[in-house]
Amino acid sequence: MGESMVHRIARVLEVFGTDERVVSVSEVARRADLHVATASRLIEQLVSVGWLQRDEDRKVRVGVRLWEVASRASPTLPLREAAMPFMEDLHAVVRHHTQLGVLEGEEVLFLERLSARDAVINLTRIAGRLPLHASSSGQVLLAHAPAELQERVLRGQRRSYTRHTMTDAKVLRARLADIRKEGYTICPGYIDERATGIAVPVRHGGDVIAALGVVVPNDSSARTVIPALRAAALGISRAVSH
Repeated sequence: MGESMVHRIARVLEVFGTDERVVSVSEVARRADLHVATASRLIEQLVSVGWLQRDEDRKVRVGVRLWEVASRASPTLPLREAAMPFMEDLHAVVRHHTQLGVLEGEEVLFLERLSARDAVINLTRIAGRLPLHASSSGQVLLAHAPAELQERVLRGQRRSYTRHTMTDAKVLRARLADIRKEGYTICPGYIDERATGIAVPVRHGGDVIAALGVVVPNDSSARTVIPALRAAALGISRAVSH
């Protein structure tokens, strides 16, 4: 049975990521594994309904109409709206990066991020993803994920971003147990040696539905933000519950 039109359109749209916002038709075809003529035809149809748009040089980008529909209908919208006031207060204390992530497959998907102009380096982007083992938000979500997902991550390949990234399965398993006991994780230099990620769970009832994290300089003061981080996560949890 041949591939459906829906699947082909999905492959075209998934070409556009946080680092590939404007792409040529030939590049879309290559990355989506489609014939150039097929990709061009699909792009024209998507442009006609506003899901994609063309630049003056004929390259394409995600259209405002697609963003509008996705934002309006997103199941994460209530969580983001509940979290934003607490994230803003936390950001005023931290003065670097504050971010909200949820579990998506075997990665953490970031729904929101607040930053400052002179903040420490941070690879996180809104709608961007990171592996569960390597990021503070990911570790929190993995610690409270179903056992089968934990075992799959522990058995799988774990990318190393720096010499500090936690890739050893035995060490990671112990860390997940500590997170469940202590209620937070701290990851100094895991993604970039200049930055420390710290995250805590956000709960709805007894379930962990998100991770609230900060990215701050990798120095001795990093741990001082933990009380404010926990207070903000508690506020979000209460707001979501109500």
